[in-house]
Amino acid sequence: MALQFVLLPLLAQTFSLSYAQVGMLRAVSHSAMSLLELPAGLFAERVGERRLLVIGLLGAGLGYLCVAFASSFNLIAVGFFIAGAGAALQHSLASSVLVKRFDAGARRRALGTYNSAGDAGKLSFTAAFSALVGAGLSWNWVITGLACVTLGFAVALSWLLRPSGAARAPDTPAGTSPSVQPKGWGITNVNRFSALALMVFLDSVVQAVFLTFIAFIMQAKGASQGTAGAAVVLALAGGMVGKFACGFLAAHLGDRATFIVVQLLTVVGLGLLTMLSAEDSLVFLPLLGLVVQGSTTVSYGAVAEFVAPGYQARGYALIYSTSSVSSVVGPFLLGWVADVSSLDTVLWILAALSAATVSFSAVLPGRAAAKPQSSQSKEA
Repeated sequence: MALQFVLLPLLAQTFSLSYAQVGMLRAVSHSAMSLLELPAGLFAERVGERRLLVIGLLGAGLGYLCVAFASSFNLIAVGFFIAGAGAALQHSLASSVLVKRFDAGARRRALGTYNSAGDAGKLSFTAAFSALVGAGLSWNWVITGLACVTLGFAVALSWLLRPSGAARAPDTPAGTSPSVQPKGWGITNVNRFSALALMVFLDSVVQAVFLTFIAFIMQAKGASQGTAGAAVVLALAGGMVGKFACGFLAAHLGDRATFIVVQLLTVVGLGLLTMLSAEDSLVFLPLLGLVVQGSTTVSYGAVAEFVAPGYQARGYALIYSTSSVSSVVGPFLLGWVADVSSLDTVLWILAALSAATVSFSAVLPGRAAAKPQSSQSKEA
């Protein structure tokens, strides 16, 4: 999905797309995610997450093959929809697999490592695309090659995740019978879970819009097509580091303190981006990407706090569906704002939304309290 951030400016140039149409393409891919993420989470409880992860990779590869050979805006939208459907079978299911295997203390670090590893993959594909197109290759053929690589990964993953005879239900949490399917949604605190979902919605709008339009923002500052693509790569690189680092920070400082610090830095960073030149922005973007995207590890890591064991797949599916809906609404609406106003206006709106998420931070767990000493040790 991150490949779209460097692909969209080329599509806009080739097909003469407006900012609103660019936002609509992002909305199409995330509409597919929002429609299928929840059914995928429920279905995974019956068939296991691993099979669906393979199907998701196949969908992503086929979607980008469609984009590579598209001749109109409508066909591009179809390709984006198929790729989004494939992505719907990835994020929540992989997160569910992780939280089932790590306790609360190690869960943030595990999710941070997973998220940063995912960003490393995004970064590799995005950098490869930018470098190959910059070298003079046609974007259609570069996309075709990357799509074929994705299909190859799907085949390899299907072999790596093949079930053994002794472990036919590896996705079932320890202590849970695989024949027992959970009933209801398993949310232990509806009010806090709802507040967390709203916080994720606002935070995801900021991330989706920032990454969708960062290349356009750089071009508006006078950067070349190649420099704008490099800016996306740098922002994603910062996000990769941020997601990893925030997992460790949350484990030591607590989710709440980590999230507040990251969001306040995001507000400051987005404001500064409106004032910096293209050259200075290129240096600054890794730091801004770090804080804009680092909050994901914190907010998603808190999901398991409000969902009972055995219900993690559907709990994460609900949160990721919320994130997908925000990525449908955000790029389209703020793309329209950019058309009628400016990209700087969009950045200030994103700063305001980041500030608003801080008001929901009370729902996040604080730093774990130290174990009190026993009365005997005090007397001693």
